[in-house]
Amino acid sequence: MLKVANLRKAYDTVVAVDGMSLEVQRGELFGLLGPNGAGKTTAIRTILNIIAPDSGTITFDGKPFTPAMWDLIGYLPEERGLYRKSKILNTILYFASLKGVSEREAKATAYKWLDRFGLKDNAFRKVEELSKGNQQKIQLIISILHNPQLLILDEPFSGLDPVNQILLKDILMELRQQNVAIVFSTHQMEQVEKMCDNICLINKGKPVLSGSLRDVKKRYGTNSLRIEFEGDGEFLKKSPLVKRADVYQNYAELELVDIKKSRELLSKLDGKLNLRKFEIVEPSLNSIFINVVGPPPNSAEVIAVKEAPGPVPRPPLDKRIKKELFSLIFSVVIFTGLFVVNLLAENPSWVIPALFVVGIAVSVVRYIKVKREVAAEQKRSGGGPIE
Repeated sequence: MLKVANLRKAYDTVVAVDGMSLEVQRGELFGLLGPNGAGKTTAIRTILNIIAPDSGTITFDGKPFTPAMWDLIGYLPEERGLYRKSKILNTILYFASLKGVSEREAKATAYKWLDRFGLKDNAFRKVEELSKGNQQKIQLIISILHNPQLLILDEPFSGLDPVNQILLKDILMELRQQNVAIVFSTHQMEQVEKMCDNICLINKGKPVLSGSLRDVKKRYGTNSLRIEFEGDGEFLKKSPLVKRADVYQNYAELELVDIKKSRELLSKLDGKLNLRKFEIVEPSLNSIFINVVGPPPNSAEVIAVKEAPGPVPRPPLDKRIKKELFSLIFSVVIFTGLFVVNLLAENPSWVIPALFVVGIAVSVVRYIKVKREVAAEQKRSGGGPIE
C-alpha cells in the first residue's frame, strides 16, 4: 500500500528526516515512534506531500503520489485543525465535501460516528464549546468519514480519557479488519505494544530500530525482570547486578547485566522488600524505547533535537499565487508612475491611469481567487487552521 524509501527533509542546517524507509500493507497497524523533536510529524507531512521531500521516493500501490490520492487518505494532524466558531455537524460536512462525499451520505455517516463517540446530541454546538478530548473525536470522525484506504494518525490518543482510548482502539481494530492500512504516531508505548504489527523508531531524524514488534522484542533478549513489591525500591538502581532500572512506587522493570544472576538478586531483596511478584519477561516496548533513545535529554540537548531552529519554516509560496502577486505589484508600480507623470504634465490625461485602475482591480480579484483555490487544495491534506 504505502512504501517510503530513503526519505530526507532538511531545514537549513537541521536535518529533520534522514534516510527513513518503511512499508505498510493493507490491514496493518504500523507504529511510527520517537521522542519529541525526532522528526515524526515532518515525516508524516512529507509522506502526505504537504511538504516536499529533498530526496527519497513515496509510492501508493506502486504509484507516485498525485493530488487525486488525497481522497483515498485520512489524516489526523497532531494540532487541532477545526474551525472553532463553526457548528460540529457543519464542520464535518465541509471536510467530507473536500473528500468528494455527497452531503446526504456525509450527514448519515456523520450522525453514525457522532453517536458512536457519544456526541450525537452535540451536533449543532460550536466546536469551541467542546473539551479537548471531544474536539479530538471530531477530528477522528473527519479523518475516517470518507472510508479511506490509508489512515495516518499523529498522536490520536491525545486528550482522550481511558474509556475513549479503548473506544478508539476498538475502532482502529475494526478498520484494520476492513483492510485499511493504518499508520499512527504516539508516545503511548502500551498502545503500540497492544495494537501494532510493525514499528519504526526514529531519533534525531534517523531510523534507529524497525521491524515486527515480535522480532524487535526478541532482538533485545530476555534479560528483563518485572517485580511488584511493597517498600522502597530505589536501591535497585545502584545494584551492580542491574544494568538499568525503571522503579515506581510498587513496581519495577529491571534489565540485568546477566539474567543468570536473577537468583542472586532475589536473595539480596530478602528483608528489603516484601515481594508480590518476581518474573523474567521480555522487555517492554517502553523499556526498549528508553534503551535505544537514551534517558530524557537535558535542556541543552532538547534544543539540539528540535526539528527546525527558531521559527517554524513557512512552506514555499505556490507558483500560481506568485504569478498573480507579481502581476498585481507590476500594475500598481506602473499606475503609480503614470499618476506622477500626469501630475507634472501641463495638460494631464487620466484615461490611461484609469485603465490601469481597472487592471489593478482585475488583478486583485484574480489574486484572491487563485489564493482561495490553492487554500482549498491544501485543506485536502489535513484541514484548515483553528480560527
